[in-house]
Amino acid sequence: MSERTLVLAASIGTATNDCSLTEASEEDIDQLMAWFPDANAIHIWGGPAFRYPFTRETFHHDAFWSEMASYCLRDPAGQMVAFGQFYARIGRINLARLVVHPKSRGQGVGKRLISGLMAAARPLFQLPEFSLFVYGDNTPAFECYKSMGFVVTEYPGEMPTGETCLYLTRPVSD
Repeated sequence: MSERTLVLAASIGTATNDCSLTEASEEDIDQLMAWFPDANAIHIWGGPAFRYPFTRETFHHDAFWSEMASYCLRDPAGQMVAFGQFYARIGRINLARLVVHPKSRGQGVGKRLISGLMAAARPLFQLPEFSLFVYGDNTPAFECYKSMGFVVTEYPGEMPTGETCLYLTRPVSD
């Protein structure tokens, strides 16, 4: 297992349901693109500036694939079940483009992904909080984030995503 692979068990899984967080590779793009069947799905995930229909090239560009730390959560068979990114934004570790495979939703995979991303990001950034954006009407995602200690916080400045998104934060130390 590489330095960039984290086995996520204990409090976020069972011995029979271990998942691993690995750096995303170029080959993962094709599978990830298939998870977004329409413009609404891609905009909920990637924001209003994400192009649809997309090509492999525009997807790579709009997802900032080369600029952000991109990770896949893989099941024990090695299949990608979730994807997410993180980067430093206005003094916080921002979790971005979080998505769970459509067939794996509602099974706690999102919590495993977020826990893994936070564990991977924590040693790379000496910042006090995590942050993320979520559309206000994306109730399943909002409830997942809330259950993990994220709270709605006023964005410092003009909200870059408009009024339809919420900005959530939580301390790194939790």
